[in-house]
Amino acid sequence: MSHLTSSLGTYQSNIEAALSRMATDHVASRIWSHDYTVWADSPTEITNRLGWLDCPTNMAPQAAELTAFADEIRAEGFTHVLLLGMGGSSLAPEVFSRIFAGQTTLTLSILDSTHPAYVLETTHALDPARTLYVTSTKSGGTVETLSFFKHFFNDAIEKLGLEKARQHFIAITDPGSGLETLMREHQIRRIFLNDPNIGGRYSALSHFGLVPAALVGVDVAQLVARAHAMAEACRPDTNNPGLLLGAILAELAKAGRDKVTFLTSPTLESFGDWVEQLVAESTGKLGKGILPVVGETLADVSEYGQDRLFVSLTLAGEPAPDLTALQQAGHPTLAYTLADRYDLGAQYFLWEFATAVAGHLMDIQPFDQPNVESAKILARKMMAEYKTTGQLPAGDTAPLTGDALRAFLSQAQAGDYLSVQAYVHPTREAADALQTLRHLLRARTGLATTLGFGPRFLHSTGQLHKGDAGNGLFIQFTSDSLENVAIPNDVLSSSEPGKPDSSLTFGTLVRAQALGDYEALLTATPPRRAIHFHLGTEVVGELEKLISNLQE
Repeated sequence: MSHLTSSLGTYQSNIEAALSRMATDHVASRIWSHDYTVWADSPTEITNRLGWLDCPTNMAPQAAELTAFADEIRAEGFTHVLLLGMGGSSLAPEVFSRIFAGQTTLTLSILDSTHPAYVLETTHALDPARTLYVTSTKSGGTVETLSFFKHFFNDAIEKLGLEKARQHFIAITDPGSGLETLMREHQIRRIFLNDPNIGGRYSALSHFGLVPAALVGVDVAQLVARAHAMAEACRPDTNNPGLLLGAILAELAKAGRDKVTFLTSPTLESFGDWVEQLVAESTGKLGKGILPVVGETLADVSEYGQDRLFVSLTLAGEPAPDLTALQQAGHPTLAYTLADRYDLGAQYFLWEFATAVAGHLMDIQPFDQPNVESAKILARKMMAEYKTTGQLPAGDTAPLTGDALRAFLSQAQAGDYLSVQAYVHPTREAADALQTLRHLLRARTGLATTLGFGPRFLHSTGQLHKGDAGNGLFIQFTSDSLENVAIPNDVLSSSEPGKPDSSLTFGTLVRAQALGDYEALLTATPPRRAIHFHLGTEVVGELEKLISNLQE
């Protein structure tokens, strides 16, 4: 079990009071009995979202089956797995692929960007004859995932033939979803049906997380056993690590420490991306929210405001972040040490339970996402306009200068945060340039910063961006691709196999998503502060010019 040390200073009394109230109210017992009144007066989107509590118990008997399937795939000579999914369907698999890299002959990649350059890069990098494609979506209606499936299935048909292509595709979805119907129609190799009473961001220990985990060589039985031990520890109404973490998150947020900054040892770096979605999408609503800050390097204490809680996650044997200066400056800190990589199973469950508890203490229903749909609706509106007129709306664009960005930043106040949103090809070079920019922005403003590639973050932090108190400043970047990629209207929709008709491209889709997201920010209540820069085709070069201008 993970080891915790903490330094909470003057906030300790509030946390202890919250724990006392929850013990009196039997909150943990009520959560385990699936009592929706822990969070709301109505059971809507609660009673059918609590299946994650039972994942450690229900998935243990399936561990051998998942391992056998992974062995079967390896034995057939597959060397690569490509997961096609967004948000809750992709983030836990990405963590497994990075933390357990090298465990097996199978390599797992994630496609969660609709930028045409990334789709092309992924297509060219893979040999369909040795690749297993995993189409993963709870609802079965996620536009990005369905577009990916149609593109790669047709590509595989063209290169392998229909019958063989079918053996290279599996799916993970809910029973009765549109994806299940589609996959049965096309007779793909296998469909894993998940418990439908689990929301995407709480699905790490379900089929959505564990099928990819098995494929990359994770000992699923051991991982689930660690999760089960944590689940049992989270049952009592007292001395409960989930209640404790939930109380810390909630009480510090209510006291203004609502920017939870994650500092990890090298192996655990990717865990932050998963917990970012869980916390942001669960708590960012009703004018409230806990902002997870992931990927910031540790800075001098002078760069931090009084709105931070620092959480470090360290794998035993790796260097731990040094929290001494932060503690001396009065910042509250938590430090978890994982005995080994399999303690990841315990951490998944701990953070799910704690986030649900934080929702209770903050009077938030943590299982819905009322603001996620706004950007989707506006993106669909943009695409409908494109199909009618043949072009997308122009959108507002600021001049790509340091002066324009400085003027925008002048609106910032203490307690705000900066969100850098990049609808660009997510290359390592682009990520490095954007990281340089975010750290420059933090140094200039003293504000917490976040960085997300679009449309990936729409399925993660997008809910908080439109649902919190409106204290974010949003810097959106878009770009062009030298090549575009057609999205098939259907699978085999024309008479020529592998060459279906198309009325939309990935370039149009990602541009519509950026436009829709930008308009959703501006029309939220209250309207969000946002600026849009277009980088053209020279993304890194233009970012470097902007950084240089800002430094002047």
